[in-house]
Amino acid sequence: MDEPAALECLDVGKRFGAVQALDGLTMTLDAPATGLLGANGAGKSTLLRTALGLTNPDRGSVRLLGLDSVRDRSQLRRRVGFMPEHPCLPADMSAQDVCVSLARLRGLGRRDAVRRTSEVLFAVGLEEERRRPVGTYSLGMQQRTKLAQALVHGPDLVLLDEPTSGLDPAGREEMLAIVRRLSTELGIRVIASSHVLDDIERTCDEVVVLRRGTLAAQRGVVVGHDPSGPVELRVSGDAGAFAAALEPRLSPLGVRLAPTPGGDIGLSASPDAALDAVRDLATERGVGIERLVPAARGLEDVVVDAMAGSVR
Repeated sequence: MDEPAALECLDVGKRFGAVQALDGLTMTLDAPATGLLGANGAGKSTLLRTALGLTNPDRGSVRLLGLDSVRDRSQLRRRVGFMPEHPCLPADMSAQDVCVSLARLRGLGRRDAVRRTSEVLFAVGLEEERRRPVGTYSLGMQQRTKLAQALVHGPDLVLLDEPTSGLDPAGREEMLAIVRRLSTELGIRVIASSHVLDDIERTCDEVVVLRRGTLAAQRGVVVGHDPSGPVELRVSGDAGAFAAALEPRLSPLGVRLAPTPGGDIGLSASPDAALDAVRDLATERGVGIERLVPAARGLEDVVVDAMAGSVR
């Protein structure tokens, strides 16, 4: 039997007064780790709260792990963990007491709650500080505590709202490493909301861009790129004549030429020998090379276009 998707939205709408936070949102998130991107007010936090059943949609349905966010709330609380963005921890309780209490509320017995608390606090680097009041913690330690309470009951899926918010560079690096381990080593599916594309690229397998409460883009995250892959070439002067002279030099290398929608010259590959041929021909003809870039659009381009409303 196929495992249900981490998150499914079908025509989800949610309005707060004059603000349409979610507007007919339909999508399926099934990657081990998915990142939610979007400008302020794009609907990211509203989507997470609606998925958790903290607020009901005005229309449509949201399902986490196949469970309806409205009808199956009690089951969701046992299988899903949530790390909110804003401060929410009781200042007079220790991280240990917070995690034990929330584990009990999510259905664990006392013995299991204490055992799991010890495990998750060690995993997030708070084992030695576990008995100090949360109010004495640094912001980074509070973020770790919020992550620990989201994991303490052994969820199948965690929702993380801005997990690196307010962290210094060292704390951010440590948090990103922990988040990535969740899906790659511990088998916990992750949906993380962030404003930072780099955080998503480093921790997720897929990125979803929301714009004004709708799905603007959904793409896989590819780490790195092929340095000898397809490129687009723009030269000064007659591009057609340059391409005609370049083709016989590239054919023996197995590189094909093709025009691009923007009128540049497309090379099917760019090994060093092909780039040398481009350079030599440009030098011989006194032609300037104005542009030489990878043909595949980068994730940053996709995200920027999606936020601007030019892709879907």
